[in-house]
This record gives sequence, C-alpha cells and structure tokens, in this order.
Amino acid sequence: MPDPVRRPAARPATRIAPDRVADPVRTASPGLALVIGPDSGRDLAALAAAGFAVVVAGEMTPTPVGGLVRQIDDMLPDLVQVQRLGLTFERISLGPAWRQVPPPSRGRAFRRLAVLLKPGGVLRVTTGPASPHQTRPSWPAPLAEIEALARSHGLVALPPTGPAAAPGIGEAAGEATGTSVSLRAPDDATAALPLLRALILHDDKSSTYKLALLRSLARIAEATPFLATDALDGDAVQVPLGLVALNWLRQYVPLVTAGLPQRPGRTGLRFAKTGFHALVAQGVPATALRLGMRFAGSAGMALVQSLAAARTTITTMPVAYLRIPDTGEPLLIAAPRGAPRSRGDVVVTPELLAAFGTLQIPGPIWRALQRLGPWIDAVLVGEWARLVQHYGDRLGLAIPPGLVAKTLLWSDPLHDTHLARTTAARLLAAGTPLHCVWTGCRLKAETLDIDHCLPWSIWPCEDLWNLVPASPRVNRDLKRGRLPAAATLAAARPAIIAWWQAAWDADPLLAQRFAIEAAAALPTGGRTATEAVFAGLEWRQWQLQRDLHLPLWHGPRGG
Repeated sequence: MPDPVRRPAARPATRIAPDRVADPVRTASPGLALVIGPDSGRDLAALAAAGFAVVVAGEMTPTPVGGLVRQIDDMLPDLVQVQRLGLTFERISLGPAWRQVPPPSRGRAFRRLAVLLKPGGVLRVTTGPASPHQTRPSWPAPLAEIEALARSHGLVALPPTGPAAAPGIGEAAGEATGTSVSLRAPDDATAALPLLRALILHDDKSSTYKLALLRSLARIAEATPFLATDALDGDAVQVPLGLVALNWLRQYVPLVTAGLPQRPGRTGLRFAKTGFHALVAQGVPATALRLGMRFAGSAGMALVQSLAAARTTITTMPVAYLRIPDTGEPLLIAAPRGAPRSRGDVVVTPELLAAFGTLQIPGPIWRALQRLGPWIDAVLVGEWARLVQHYGDRLGLAIPPGLVAKTLLWSDPLHDTHLARTTAARLLAAGTPLHCVWTGCRLKAETLDIDHCLPWSIWPCEDLWNLVPASPRVNRDLKRGRLPAAATLAAARPAIIAWWQAAWDADPLLAQRFAIEAAAALPTGGRTATEAVFAGLEWRQWQLQRDLHLPLWHGPRGG
C-alpha cells in the first residue's frame, strides 16, 4: 500500500570521504544503542563506556563492558526480535555485519534499520569489499549502494571530521579495507500527525466508530505493543483484530450503560447484539475487558459473541471508510477470520484475540501512536466528547459538560489494586511474611499499601507485574508518582521477584494472567520466567525515563 505519510524531500547524501568519518559516539548524548553482528566488540565497549544502554543483536561479545547491556538472538535482514521490543535507537552500529547481508536482501534490511533509528539518530555502516578474515559469508558492499539507500529513506550523510578512520570495527589488524559510513535520520517524528489530525478532526463521521477504532489502536500501541507483529511487506505492523475489538468494547460498555448517544439518530449500535447486551446485563465492568481475564460459563459465550460482532462492525464500517485524504487509499487493511467456538470458561489470551484475524497499520501511524499516544488520546477524547454533545443536542438530551470525557476514562486505579491487596492479605493470613519491596520493612495488614512500580500517573498500567507491596510512607509520601531510578529498581529486584512468585505463581489462573500481561506489555522476548519479566521491566523503566524525561525517585535514602 502507498505510504500515507509523505517524507520531506531528502537532501542528497553528500559524497562520503573514504578515509575521514565522524565518530558519533563522541558527539551524541547517551541514549539507547543497537549493535548488530558478532564482531562489534569494540563498538559495544565504546558505546557502553559513553553511557549508552545497548541492545546486542547476535552473539554477545566476550569483551567485558559496564552499563546496561542486553543480548537478543537476532540478525539481519529482518531483526524481528529487535522490532518487537518497540524501541528506537539513537545509535545503530553494524560493524562488518552489513557485508554479511546478501545483496538481494539489503533493501529490506536497510528499511528495517531506518525504522529502528530514532529521528536525529545515527546509523554507522562499514562498506568495502568482502572480508576474507570473516568466518561467515560476506559480499562486497560498495559505498554507492549505501548512498542510494540513504537517499531513498531520507537519511543524510554526516560530514567527515576527525582523524583518519581506523579499520572497520572487528576486522583483523592490517585489513584497512572497510570504510565506516555515518548517516543521520531527519528529525521527523511527527510526520504522521497531520494525517491523524485530519482523520480525527475533519473526516466525515456518521457515528463515533472512527474515533473508537483509532483510540483502540492507540491503547494497543501504549499498553500492549508487543502483541504487534511486523507485516510481511512494507513498513507496517499487524495487530490481533480481537484485541482491537476488545478495546472497542471496553470503551463502549460504560458509554452505553450511561445512555450517551453514539449516533445522530435513536437507532442502536450495529455491534450491540445479544452478546454485548448480555455482558451489560451481567454487570461486567469495562476494566474486566482486558488480557488475562477469565469469563466463566455464559459470560464467556457472551464475550466471544461480543468480540465477533465488534470485529464485523469494525471491518465493515470504520476500517472501510478510514482513507488517506490525498489518494483515497484505505488507511488500514483488515484480514478477519471466523470467530472461535467458546466452550466452558474463556480466558482472554493473545491466541484467542488473534483467532479473529489481523489489522494492518502503516508504520508511520503506529510509531506516532507509540511515541505520542497521550497527546493523540487527548485529542480523540476531546473530539469524541464534542461529537456526543452534538448528537445529544440534536436529540434534545441534556448531557452535562465533562460527562463524556469522564465516562471515557480508561479505568479506575483504586479498583485495579484490589486483587493485589486481597492476595497480600491472604498471604499474611496464611503466615507468609511480606516486606516492602523498596525498604525491606516487614508489613502487616494494617500497614500495607499496593504500589504501582511504574507509577500510574506516568504510565497507566494495572497489570499484575506492576503491582507491588509497599509501606504507606513510601507509597504516599516518598515515592508518590515518581519513576524509580534504574539503580533503585535493580536493588529491589530480589524483593519484587519474591513477591511475584508468592502472589501469582501459586495460583495457575493468576500465573497465566501474569504471563499474558507481561508478554504483551514488556519486552520479554516471549519468555515468561520471572527473571525475563524483570529484565523487561527494567527496559520499560529505561524507555519511560528516556522518552518522557521524568523526575526519578532514588530510593528511601536517596530522595
């Protein structure tokens, strides 16, 4: 499909001097770096020493390095596991890995790298003839090839500065045949915003369906990004259509219960059929419509029916009518499948939601939703409230100001800590000692708070892995809404893992929910062991700190 976001006209890549190249490590501010290939130990050490957090795609170098380093078993040209982390990088370094990519696959590989590169970030590639000293097959990588790929993706060559470049990183001594090429991505992180603004504020709407669909996607990008998979062709991702439908229902249940009109007339909503009305009649709260939850008996059947009806409405209505203004091409591509049969209890798992089909989202739209989700969500809610107020006026309904926005609040955090608090009380009653994960002090039933490890005010997340026991003094007075610093979180690691194991592992149903929620929200690589979940928690903390520039909490003694 055509790219719905036009890239700014790229400046032609300047001809790169073959022997004088800038070293971005010396000039870039510390951030997140990606090192690709098994022979980039020198680059890894330099990046870690400069203060970068580093993801290594490939074999971990034996070179001892400090700092935050994580290894992922992945390689070019696809970098599937790296993409699933949902991260972008200030620095990407390939060393000789580029020459190990077969020439027919280099266009696809470069597109992957361009997507992973943060706006303003630097990509460093080593070009030159095939290396006879590499143990893996290699092919020549001419400089002109990189220049052409850079132009096609809007990357600009950095001007050559500094001393003559050393041999390609990882190459044998004396083999000065590789040239390090440094390319910078333009700072166009907001390229998709004009299109989103047009769709939200100016597109024709016969109901609130388009807004509900876009907000469903925004919530997936914000809360469960690791359920998205890379599309086979082009710059796009695919998300489970059942997950889109689940978020859709979660928005409409409170709106319908409150009697707020979602269309200009008095006719009902197309997706609100038998299953939906059964969920409402049984009093299923909107907060229960999320991953990991279990629906017993008739409630499970009603949920599957509701998801199927919502899936049909989504694909035949807003997906069909959300189009790129300039071209008229569809913005989203749906591939629905038949609804699964429900027998007995139903657990909301990624497999269940994927059974309804997939929805393909253009890469620029997805990245805008990931990086700018809170701002986009605010615009969606504001337009939704304006539209409902307009419908109410036409129908002669008096809708109090602020009611729609209040009804569209995603969930209530006070309700969300109830399960963790009940579990903690049960453990205490059974004689299991509980401690504040931040101070280590012994907790009693009357001196127990449940803390959002990553604060709710920063990142609204009520998943089980994010709820930990803490003393009231820490939760209410010391930590409050601040993000724990990396060192503080690392110090709490044994206590947090011990709580997870005591609270959730003993119950198979809660253990299943814990694993599902962690896999959807954290970069765990699909692993469910508590060690992998905590590693994912550390990376999520780092990403929030980097993207939002938040004040940090350095522990009860650090302030």
